[in-house]
Amino acid sequence: MPDNIYPLAAFYFKVKVEGFDEEIGFQEAGGISVEIPTEQVKEGGLNEYVHKLPKEIKYNNLVLKRGLMKASPLMTDWIIKAVEEFTFSPKMIEVSLLDNNGDVLINWDFQNAYPVAVKIADLNAQDGKIVIETLEFAYNYFKRKSL
Repeated sequence: MPDNIYPLAAFYFKVKVEGFDEEIGFQEAGGISVEIPTEQVKEGGLNEYVHKLPKEIKYNNLVLKRGLMKASPLMTDWIIKAVEEFTFSPKMIEVSLLDNNGDVLINWDFQNAYPVAVKIADLNAQDGKIVIETLEFAYNYFKRKSL
């Protein structure tokens, strides 16, 4: 059977930020979704149905989660400038789903992304867990590329 008929596994992916040479590892990437809301328009004298017309496209924020890093200089500086100094420098973020050999299967390119939220998991001395940092990015739109 051809390889392209099986569902893809989500455990092997990478994230690249435009202009950053450093490797940035994440345990989770979410919010990859697009929706076209509709507006209902009633037509006079027509009671069987209403017309549904498309409105503007809505994209959710890209959400990336990772273990809190002491230093990841370029990424950390970019985020600090946005959330502490209110200085924004939009970049393209590429999320790539990989196969077992590390070859790219699908890319999502998030255009003009910038940080809008940083969340640090609760600190609990009894749990002994890794501290998780959640980063959210707003963006204009994304493009999906299947390779």
